[in-house]
Amino acid sequence: MAGKREKPEEIVSKLRQVEVLQGRPPSHVRRLFGDFEYQAASWDKPRRVVAKVEWHPGELFPRVGFVVTNLPMEPDWIIHFYNQRGTAEQHIREGKQAINWTRLSCKGMAQNEVRLQLHALAYNLGIFLQGADLPEEMADWSLTSLQTRLIKIGARVVGHARAITFQLTDVAVNGALFSRILAAIQRLRAPPVPT
Repeated sequence: MAGKREKPEEIVSKLRQVEVLQGRPPSHVRRLFGDFEYQAASWDKPRRVVAKVEWHPGELFPRVGFVVTNLPMEPDWIIHFYNQRGTAEQHIREGKQAINWTRLSCKGMAQNEVRLQLHALAYNLGIFLQGADLPEEMADWSLTSLQTRLIKIGARVVGHARAITFQLTDVAVNGALFSRILAAIQRLRAPPVPT
C-alpha cells in the first residue's frame, strides 16, 4: 500500500507515463493492478483504493476500475474477489428477474416453500442449459434471453399428413439455430443403462 496520499491528478499523470500508452497498443489484453490511499471529503480517514487498468486490443482508451477496501491482500487478488462477488450478485438479480423467485404470494408457508423450490429448480435447469454445448450464437445469452427467445415464444404447430411444422414468431430464433439447439439438448441424454 502506498505510504502517502496521492491526488487524483498525480494518479492520472502516472497512468499516462505507463509504457503501454507509448507506441503501439498491445495485441493482447494487458492488466495492471495497484493501490493507493485516498480520502474523499466525506470520509473521516484515508482509505485503501485498489485500481485495475486494462488495455484491450483495438481500444483507444484503457478501462479503469477502482475498489475501496480494507482487505490486506494483493491488489490482483482483491479485484478477483470483488469480481466473483459481482458475478454472484448478477446471478441473484437474474434469478429475481427471469424466474421471479422472490414472488412468493401463497397464503401458507408450505405452499411458498414448494413455490421457491420450483423456482430454484427452474433456475438450475436454466443454468444447466447455459452450460450445455449450445451453438456459439447463444454463448452470451442470459437466463432472461433464454426464456424470452427460446421458452416463452409464440408458436403455432401445424400438422400435415407427413410432417409437423413449428411456425415461430420473428423475435424467436431461426429454424437452423432452433434445430442446432434441439440437437444439443438431444446430446444431453444419459447413456442407456447396461442390462
